[in-house]
Amino acid sequence: MQPILAAIYPWLKAGHIIFVVFWMAGLFMLPRQMIYCVDAAPGSAEEALWADRMGKLRRIILAPSLIAVWALGIALATGLGVWDQGWLHAKLALVIALTALHGYLVAQARRMGQGQRPLGERRLRMLGEVPALLLVVIVVLVIAKPF
Repeated sequence: MQPILAAIYPWLKAGHIIFVVFWMAGLFMLPRQMIYCVDAAPGSAEEALWADRMGKLRRIILAPSLIAVWALGIALATGLGVWDQGWLHAKLALVIALTALHGYLVAQARRMGQGQRPLGERRLRMLGEVPALLLVVIVVLVIAKPF
């Protein structure tokens, strides 16, 4: 580990975990807010309120957290020199999947904010469970390092 990274390693790790928690909270909240938006009448004040809330969630929590998770995670992996380990490759694949889900949900939330209804309540409920499932596997990979 490089001396500078060794000195700040605990802070990088703490920051990474903190922003993962923020990001996951946002990924749990966004589909729920989208469900409320689906239930609101198109063009109503309630729809506008949910569209505003979804926009704030994206700008204030989701986007900054995503950036911080990636930046801190790359710094940690570089500092530890674990780029050649299989568990990290599996974790990265799952984090890429989470990032893709993030992008998909943000795009659909924007469409909903414009009055469209691209996803129904059932699909949103199912999508809302995906981050939890991926998180379980990611945590197991990081802690157990099975390969």
